[in-house]
Amino acid sequence: MAAKIDSFNRHSVQYGLSIAELAELAVRRGEALFSSTGALVVNTGSRTGRSPTDRFIVRGASTDTTVHWGAINQPISDSVFNQLWDRVQEHLEERETYLNELHVGAHPNLYLPIRVTTEYAWHAMFARAIFIEAEPFNPSELPVWEVMSAPEFVCSPDRDRTQSDATVMIDFDSKRVLLAGMKYAGEMKKAMFTVQNFLLPQEDVLPMHCSANVDARGEVALFFGLSGTGKTTLSSDPSCLLIGDDEHGWGTGTVFNLEGGCYAKCINLSQEKEPVIYDAIRFGSIIENVVVDPMTREPDYTDDRFTENTRACYSRSNIELKVPENRSGEPSVIVFLTCDVSGVLPPVSILSKEAAAYHFLSGYTAKVGSTEVGSKEPYSATFSACFGEAFFPRHPRVYARLLMDRIEAFGSSVYLVNTGWTGGGYGEGTRFDIPVTRSIIQAAREGNIDHSKTRYIEGLNLEIPTSLEGIDATLLDPRETWNDAAAYDRAASNLVKKFRSNFEKFDVGASIVQAGPQ
Repeated sequence: MAAKIDSFNRHSVQYGLSIAELAELAVRRGEALFSSTGALVVNTGSRTGRSPTDRFIVRGASTDTTVHWGAINQPISDSVFNQLWDRVQEHLEERETYLNELHVGAHPNLYLPIRVTTEYAWHAMFARAIFIEAEPFNPSELPVWEVMSAPEFVCSPDRDRTQSDATVMIDFDSKRVLLAGMKYAGEMKKAMFTVQNFLLPQEDVLPMHCSANVDARGEVALFFGLSGTGKTTLSSDPSCLLIGDDEHGWGTGTVFNLEGGCYAKCINLSQEKEPVIYDAIRFGSIIENVVVDPMTREPDYTDDRFTENTRACYSRSNIELKVPENRSGEPSVIVFLTCDVSGVLPPVSILSKEAAAYHFLSGYTAKVGSTEVGSKEPYSATFSACFGEAFFPRHPRVYARLLMDRIEAFGSSVYLVNTGWTGGGYGEGTRFDIPVTRSIIQAAREGNIDHSKTRYIEGLNLEIPTSLEGIDATLLDPRETWNDAAAYDRAASNLVKKFRSNFEKFDVGASIVQAGPQ
């Protein structure tokens, strides 16, 4: 890495420490302890997930007319941001801090160089694991973003104009990101994802909340979905090479990872069903809010006493089955993962380009072990545009148009895959097993779904295969899995109404509207 830098003219900046050094410091400082696997165990306090109401974007020259302002993208003035930045900087000047220079984006021209200053050693370790360690740092000499994380700083809503005692603020004009009072490290990665989601469309690149992998034939697949739908699980396939598990860019000729690590849910994690993730949780990784035995330090991935949103952060270096370049070609297969709590949607549906735009804009799923603080109904239906509305500063139609352009130009096949319930809704039916979903994904990759006989489901306006090798044909038609067909029809009608009501807010062409549930 580069020579020592002291951004704030202090002598207490630990620069470029290795993950091993940071892990030792975190334990010594009482921030964490080691588990039996060698992973660092941390607790993030009252915030065990993202806090969307505490995030702000500075309203300035570059964002005034380009950000889709509202409850998700809340505006703040540059004067408020600058005053709080100065207060947090003064707070950190009294403490030992950790500085790392990293990249966001595994693309030679479209990366962001970032300088991350953290108050916690384990936050610095998280940054080293989740972002990209590049040698050399910033070879193109692009403008560097400053990221400052002070979890021990307590915001005052009256003084700092925040919603609570903590905040995340992004200033695109000054290229700065401020995290104050946030012990949950996921806020750091999602803040930088938000930054790239704003910048990449200017380069005609689609930023995506998706995972990506490459099969033995070199074919790329993308998996879109919110937390708990299976993005990480399905992309971490022992028969494929992983690109990344959460954030990517899709440009002409390439899909590239925005990150250098993974941030996997580990509730009910098992080596049998998710061996790639399970084996990656060793020294150099961090497990958040996971219960461990006080004597043996064995993690109990079934225990959700702190949160269902337990997490493991690890570098791609902890994964053997990965694409070394952290990028590959364009995707032949695109999968929209939805966790349908109503038990109405089929396990797989074939989408046209217009239907893909409709379901991309809808982003229908359920809050399964939600990553958001304060989620009271973990299995309630929800819609999140672009399968990650909370992270996209521009209007959803910007991203939908880019998606349609990319699909049309490359000829990708698109599928809607339900990883939720069948035979009834949550509490009555059963959730699809991971092996069943893996078989469906394999059928899509091999082209078997496109070449199978299909049936049209009226109302839902979906085309489904009638048979797939290795899959019980009954599972493919959701109505056939219910004991009471009339109850299914009522549930399906109710879901169609939810889709149509949600979609009324989108001003798009008739062809897209007509491609959705009717």
